[in-house]
Formats: sequence, C-alpha cells, structure tokens
Amino acid sequence: MNFKGAIFDLDGTLLDSMPFWETLGSEYLKAKGIIPRENVDRTLKTMSLQQGARYLKREFSIPGSEDEIIDEIVAMIENIYLSKVPLKAGALPLLERLYEEKVRMCIATATENSLAKAALERLGALRYFDFILTCFDTGMGKDRQEFFLKALELLNTPKEETIVFEDALYAIKSAKAAGLLVVAVYDESFHEEREEIRVISDFYLDSLEDWEMIL
Repeated sequence: MNFKGAIFDLDGTLLDSMPFWETLGSEYLKAKGIIPRENVDRTLKTMSLQQGARYLKREFSIPGSEDEIIDEIVAMIENIYLSKVPLKAGALPLLERLYEEKVRMCIATATENSLAKAALERLGALRYFDFILTCFDTGMGKDRQEFFLKALELLNTPKEETIVFEDALYAIKSAKAAGLLVVAVYDESFHEEREEIRVISDFYLDSLEDWEMIL
C-alpha cells in the first residue's frame, strides 16, 4: 500500500503500556484515601488525562485544580515510562520501514507529552516522528474526530494517503469519522471489543509483527 503519512497512537499500539493504566484511576483514589467505585477504571479508560482529571474532581470532590490532579497522576506513572514500558513486538521494524519509504509520521496520544517523549527516546523510536500531539495540546479527547483532523493538518499529508494506527475502539471510530484509513492493532485491553474493531477498521493486525501485510 502506498501512503505518505502515518498517525500513531502510543499506548496499546506502539507501547505495551496499557496494563500500567488499567488500575491507575482506582490506585490514585486509594492514595487519596477514597474508596473507588467498582467501574471507575472502565469509565476512565476512554478519557484523556484532562477529561479524567475533570471527572475525578467532579465525582469524588478531590481538592485542588484539574492541572494539579494531572500532575499527581503523571507523577504516579512517570517512573514506569522512564524505565519500564516496552515497545510492542514489531514496532521498530515497522517504523524503520516507513522511515525508509519517507512516510511522515507523528504520535497522537492521550498521554502527557513529556512521558511520551521520554519513553520513545529511551526505546530509540523518537527519531522517527515529526511531532507528538496530545489531547492536552488540543483541548479535546480522542473521542472527537477533530483531534485526528488536527494531527492530519500538522502532518500536512493528503487525507487519502494518510493512515492511522490505533488499538482503541472509541478512537478508531473517531478516526474513521474523520475520513481516515485505520489500521487496528490488537491489544488485550480492548479484547471485548475485538470483533467490532475488526469490522470497522480498514486493516486489522493481531500484532505489529504482521505489518508487512499492509505495505
């Protein structure tokens, strides 16, 4: 397949980091001495850090500003990004191939910029990307198609020749609504939505190691 631009999600797509996020909301609340609701982590799963901070402040009356809540959450997970989070299998060969083909690439993520940059730099992958766009930068979550359109605008590649790599159903829906081609990448955190993801995405990879099937 011939394309000129690639927009990559980070967590669950390039980084095998979703297990670290799965219980972060409830762990944050426990650290505050608050008993979390049973479904709090599932509720936070589709939110950006900004949306999550707003939700936690509203629903649990957490003192301090939304920015302070974000800082506290980032501090909880910072060491994991700096030292532990690995790339998913097949990520580097795929990025190298696209780089060789002169495909412009960017990261579009809900994760805070400094964490994304630190992890990619540590793993030798930062050099492949023109920029990192976060939900905080745009003031919107990945549940909105405008987020992907902003990434496309900054990437400055034709929409019909730009592809999005994503693992999350809600973000895949947004990218499709924006009129972009989508490669869905399997991650265990979205196993329950796997069949719906298969149906609505343009390409489906059980692993990034299967990337040759789309090139």
